[in-house]
Amino acid sequence: MKLHKFKVGQTLDLIPSRDEANTPPGAYKVERLLPIEGVNVRYRVRHARDGHERVVLETQLADPAVGR
Repeated sequence: MKLHKFKVGQTLDLIPSRDEANTPPGAYKVERLLPIEGVNVRYRVRHARDGHERVVLETQLADPAVGR
């Protein structure tokens, strides 16, 4: 069974995919862990600067403390 890698309250870097040209990269705070659907682990995150919330896949997030 797959589990969420990140926790609520954590600040992470978002790396938008190519088809998400309007999504700004940068720091996002995890607001909520979403249900896992198949192999997709999803999160609701809030952009640190503009405050917009988005639903993203775990593969789009990176912990800046760990590096890439």
